Amino acid sequence: MSLAENLEKLSNANGVAGRETEVRNLMIKFLEPFADEVVVDRLENVIAIKKGKKAAPKIMLAAHMDEVGLMVKTITKDGFLQFTKMGGIDDRILLAQKVNVITENGALPGVVGSKPPHIQKEDERKKIVTYDEMFLDIGAENREDAKAMGVKIGDPIAFDVKYVKLGKDAVMGKAFDNRAGCAVMVETLKQIGETDCTIYAVGTVQEELGLRGATTAAYGVDPDVGIALDVTFTGDTPGIKEFDTTVKMGKGPALTVTDSGLIVHPKVLRWLIDTAVQNGVEYQLETGLMGTTDAARMSLTRQGVPSGTISIPARYIHSPVGLISLKDAENSAKLAALAIQKIQDRF
Repeated sequence: MSLAENLEKLSNANGVAGRETEVRNLMIKFLEPFADEVVVDRLENVIAIKKGKKAAPKIMLAAHMDEVGLMVKTITKDGFLQFTKMGGIDDRILLAQKVNVITENGALPGVVGSKPPHIQKEDERKKIVTYDEMFLDIGAENREDAKAMGVKIGDPIAFDVKYVKLGKDAVMGKAFDNRAGCAVMVETLKQIGETDCTIYAVGTVQEELGLRGATTAAYGVDPDVGIALDVTFTGDTPGIKEFDTTVKMGKGPALTVTDSGLIVHPKVLRWLIDTAVQNGVEYQLETGLMGTTDAARMSLTRQGVPSGTISIPARYIHSPVGLISLKDAENSAKLAALAIQKIQDRF
């Protein structure tokens, strides 16, 4: 299947941080044709191994499978669900969102609600409604009814958004952070063919809760070089200053120079930039970001791993819906594959 077809299936799947099973099953299916072996480790990262002609260098690609979402915290006597957040979500975007509660019996649709503005006092209308003042309505009559529908405390809650194409090149969908990176990783393995190095393509878990899956996976793989495939926010929408970021959708993958958790190893950055220039792949550079990626954990594994990040520019990350350019995603995979084919010249 094409990158776009894989992305659609991955985006429509549910995989709130710590509950990535549905996404992992898709990743196993997508990676198996291009790998010599696919394993699942103890923390439930999926690791596809593509053996090279030589044992070294070992390169680890990391794309996290989890998405930001919610989790059932309490069930009120009237049958409403109160929730906690799984990952960084702005409270202001939660109201009136359609969601799916992922129970053992299947997905239950619901909507995020709060006290109506008609009966709020004037000072209440001026305040941001915080998530602990909201609730989830699944149409249950009471607590017993909600439990009979299959709801339990701890059930993950995913946003109910479906993948669609917009305009000539843009696509919109749920969890592009980081199903876009997952689709790029599959496409990278697909494009590589034979290579000297051994590649470990890892779909990591729990990235949104502290880069947890990458921490354990990198320790087990013990790579010589690490590349995170992720998304980054853009500066091409109203209200964002050029100082915040110069990255734009449709202008190629973004290569991180520094972020809040990583100073990209100079040899890695030079390797990626040279590959892009030599092959005519448009790219962007970004620095000084507040967030970070799985590359931050790979870089600090054991005695240290030279690591970097290739990011797909994405609008509206950490919200129910994201927007990316398919061309940016395709060029991200192209850049990663070309760089890996030339890794023997660098490390």
